[in-house]
Amino acid sequence: MAEHALSPFKRINFFRGFMTTENDWNDAEKYHIEKRKLHNRLMHAPGVVPHHYGGFKVSARGKGEMAVEVAPGYSIDGQGNDIVLAETEIKLVNLADFKLPNTVFIVCKFIEEFTDFIAYKENLEFKGHRRVAERCRIDIEVTEPDILKEIEIARIYLDNTVRKIVEPKDPLNPRPGEIDRRFVPIAGYVGSNLAPKTVRDVMDLLGESKKAYGYLFHDLKILTASDVLHALMSLEMLLRSNNLDRDALLDLWNMIFDLQGEMVQDVDKNHPQQSGRKEFGAFKKNIEIIRGMAKEGAKDLDFLVNTIGYQRKSCESLLPLYQHKIADAKSSGGELASTDKVLEAIKTRSSEFGPVLELEGVTFKRVDTIDVIDPKSEEDHKLVIEQARDKYRTRQKLKYPDGVTIEDVGMAYEGGYCEFEITGVQVKKDVVLVTRMDYVHGDFELEVYVNGKKVGNCVCPGQDRRFRWRNWPFVIPAEYVNEPHLKIKQVPITAGRDVNMFKIWAYQQTSM
Repeated sequence: MAEHALSPFKRINFFRGFMTTENDWNDAEKYHIEKRKLHNRLMHAPGVVPHHYGGFKVSARGKGEMAVEVAPGYSIDGQGNDIVLAETEIKLVNLADFKLPNTVFIVCKFIEEFTDFIAYKENLEFKGHRRVAERCRIDIEVTEPDILKEIEIARIYLDNTVRKIVEPKDPLNPRPGEIDRRFVPIAGYVGSNLAPKTVRDVMDLLGESKKAYGYLFHDLKILTASDVLHALMSLEMLLRSNNLDRDALLDLWNMIFDLQGEMVQDVDKNHPQQSGRKEFGAFKKNIEIIRGMAKEGAKDLDFLVNTIGYQRKSCESLLPLYQHKIADAKSSGGELASTDKVLEAIKTRSSEFGPVLELEGVTFKRVDTIDVIDPKSEEDHKLVIEQARDKYRTRQKLKYPDGVTIEDVGMAYEGGYCEFEITGVQVKKDVVLVTRMDYVHGDFELEVYVNGKKVGNCVCPGQDRRFRWRNWPFVIPAEYVNEPHLKIKQVPITAGRDVNMFKIWAYQQTSM
């Protein structure tokens, strides 16, 4: 865009006896006009203000016509002119006017027209137009719009097959005869028209949502949840910039609705063990409700309130699954540091789990060990398996992912539940339970209870038929570690899966 030369501004100054002429009054008007245009040029990007009136939206007429409707709107051109269309305008697209195939551009332009002409019959030398009307003209052109002079509000590709103008089936890839709004410039603006309470409500919702989708991605390994999680983070950053109005916020939520829909399909197709759970059923129901409302195209305050409400309900539906991960930051000992990296390092560790364990810069102290199949160890820790449909001992000589081979004896069971006790723990500190298991029998989930209280689910997704040893960790949050003696109960909830265990270690963090 070419730079406009700046020239000094002079305001008219009235004083007693000042004999004004028409030039003085016109100069006074020109001063204000040029000052406003200067502000528009330097402080706002040229383009359409998308949500003022009808946002200059170009729509098909719905009657099978070669015509479009242009909604009222406001825009700014590259010279700083305000372009205002006060009423809907219909424009006919005449194929005979163009050489086909061709792309036509629908543009809005600022024009001035002299109006209200008057001639005084007492003296015919005194005559002229009393007003200058600032108008908008809608044109259809075949040349690329010059943003200094005009603003594109739509374009349409025409060929010999086009018989009517219609709405695009895919707005990101319009076909011949479909309205293309991808190249409409958007005028820049600063600030937000959202009420502070609304901003606070959305920020609170984003905080809850990040926990829910973080759990779905990091713990349940639902990869499409990562897309939603990162979209929520991006929305939070934009909201903190204080540059979102209500309509832009809803546009961004519509993108997130689509990602949530894709995640729901992914869960139904690839994670049946999760899809069948009542928590996911309630989650999906709320997502489907708000997506259905979004398809109606509403962008009012009521829809924003509904969006916040149903999104919050969807997260609350999942809360029982990950509530155990929300540790009390104020509790002494606090949370496990670098949780994800530490737990991943534990899973594939082939070295001995000794009295002291150092992983990812974190030091742990072993507080207890259960040697499954060893009668004395089982008796000391009151390890029992009850109500199982099947239970058997197993001896395995398997490899860890690093190739180290280890032979061990353990126990497997299907259904029912397993109970055992660990002692010597320090209260108000996370406890990491580590179970050596044969990962070929993965893809299971356990409900975990500590001293009679449910603390969450231990999820073991996937399996490995080559490197079968894994040390599967589960973190008992500090808020549930209220005494040095913990009674653990594990209840399998995945039908038809054997749960196996060979060694069980309990660790607590001592330093970072």
